[in-house]
Amino acid sequence: MPRLTRDRTTWLTYSQLGLWGFFLYGFGPVVPLLRDEQGTSAAVAGLHSTGIAVGALAGGALFAPAARRLGRGPAIWLGLAGVAAGVTALGLLRPLPATIAAVAVIATFGMMVISGINVVLTAHHGPGAPAALSEANAACAGMGILAPLVIGATVDAGLGWRPVMAVEVGLITLVALAALTFRVRLPKAAPAVAATGVPAGPARPILDTHRSSRTETVQDSRQRAGLPRAYWIAWVLMSVTGSIEVCLSLWTADVLRTHAGLGAGGASAAVAAIVCGMFVGRLAGGRLALRWRPVPLLLAALTVSLAGFALFWSAPVGWLAVTGLVVLGLGNALHYPLAISIALAAAGPAADKAAGWASYSMGVGFGIAPVALGWVADGVGPHLAFLLLPGFIAAAMLLTVRLGRALRLPAPGDDRTPVSAAA
Repeated sequence: MPRLTRDRTTWLTYSQLGLWGFFLYGFGPVVPLLRDEQGTSAAVAGLHSTGIAVGALAGGALFAPAARRLGRGPAIWLGLAGVAAGVTALGLLRPLPATIAAVAVIATFGMMVISGINVVLTAHHGPGAPAALSEANAACAGMGILAPLVIGATVDAGLGWRPVMAVEVGLITLVALAALTFRVRLPKAAPAVAATGVPAGPARPILDTHRSSRTETVQDSRQRAGLPRAYWIAWVLMSVTGSIEVCLSLWTADVLRTHAGLGAGGASAAVAAIVCGMFVGRLAGGRLALRWRPVPLLLAALTVSLAGFALFWSAPVGWLAVTGLVVLGLGNALHYPLAISIALAAAGPAADKAAGWASYSMGVGFGIAPVALGWVADGVGPHLAFLLLPGFIAAAMLLTVRLGRALRLPAPGDDRTPVSAAA
């Protein structure tokens, strides 16, 4: 059974992903408030999610060259600096085009943070990477619990939602100062084989320069080669599960207002119930991922999500709907950590390239699903429109089953052992 050793590098990456989670899970409750402030429809307000999608695509394209030029650690810090700048702009600007542009900037740099942390933890922990990624995303969700609560409190106090943007900038500054004070540095690069979970081993003098050159050529060709079929199934899976998460983040508050009878401040704060469930689920998932294979564990998580959605959607009162959101969060907790860990393990030495492409999957999910749901909600209301989500969950289950089969079968002409994730 793999072990997970948490050192200062691990804790720093957890903190950095938590900073992104504070914005991501805080922005969902902001969208209905922005819609009221700007006087737009649900579909138009959903264009903020399109801004996130555009930014995700840009961030995915920028990460791999930034990591090559600056190193993975510096690329993560560059991403956090960009998030701070974008959040500042979002807090100061009011017109719709300006807020969409600010969100796109935030997502661009935020995707660099996510991609960098994924590859750093995968390289740093090898076989324990699924557990590390689950715990990192638990930190992300844990910080995300605070943001909706802060927004609910400031809205009820008559201050609006914008003070939470200043809190985000302050938190980024504090983590950067802490890293400098305790001299915690992220690795600039990692051995190519680390992403596969195989230790690089101690350095040895090169005695056979011809063999060394041939080995480097093989590794370079593998990094340039196309990503395997299992990776692309995981890519589509991340797009579908990302659609589930972003739709919940952006439109749950509307359902709580229109169907469960909560006020604007209470509905915004209640979105924290999903994130609370995700926090608990990811903490537990870190231990489960050390004992269960990723594919069966992901199927179990999707089943829990479906049960939680059924309770939330059918609940006629606020407390019961919030209970359903907690259960839904427990299931959603493991969707992304397990899918990205499978994808990066399948990619092997091409982890940086795979992490960049993975952000495109999130861009697809973030760009299409919320706008489609908002368009349907304008016609039939947000409650009925939410019936799109069980369809996403069912599609994710089918993709997970297919992914398990792909992981058991090596690609034609590939003599390497297939990724051990399905059994």
